Amino acid sequence: MEGTKPVNKKLAAALSGGAVLVVALSGCSSSSDDNGSGKRNSWAKQVCDAVKPQAQKIEDANAAIQKQTSDNSAPEDVQRTDAQAFQDMSDAYAAMGTAVDNAGPPDVDDGKTKQTNAVKELKDISASYAALKKQVDKLDTKDQAKFADGLKDVATQLAKLSQSGNDALNKLEEGDVGKAMAQQESCKSASGSSAATTG
Repeated sequence: MEGTKPVNKKLAAALSGGAVLVVALSGCSSSSDDNGSGKRNSWAKQVCDAVKPQAQKIEDANAAIQKQTSDNSAPEDVQRTDAQAFQDMSDAYAAMGTAVDNAGPPDVDDGKTKQTNAVKELKDISASYAALKKQVDKLDTKDQAKFADGLKDVATQLAKLSQSGNDALNKLEEGDVGKAMAQQESCKSASGSSAATTG
């Protein structure tokens, strides 16, 4: 019988895939460096400043689920941790959506469309994590086999979610907007450290 531990490892693996999409945004922070378009840089700064704490929240939620996989955790503990993590992620993605919404369209061609699509995508991801939390809340912790099966289903949904199109976010971050974000000093270090590279 497969216990909850290997299944929760699958959850953690699926989660780490989902976290990738915030890397470009997450490293951004305020910077007074104003090369290129001032409007774009101030837009990038506003979004980055708002997104950074949310990205940290997602990272912390990931870490909490990872931690449960390393212990021989009881189903109740796994359920509690996973449900809380999904709630935190749902809140974080919703807040990111609001941040991009509040920043207004970036100063690029199709800025309004890119912004609208990215906000919708972030809100959709938030709703998906909220649905996963409900799914975890309903799992039967009294029956380990049933619980493991239920977690497998959650891991499958999570894997789909982490692969689901981050297309709108990628489009938002391409071209001149991406360049403005990349000019933020800590953006460079974040994208560097997230890749498995040295130097």
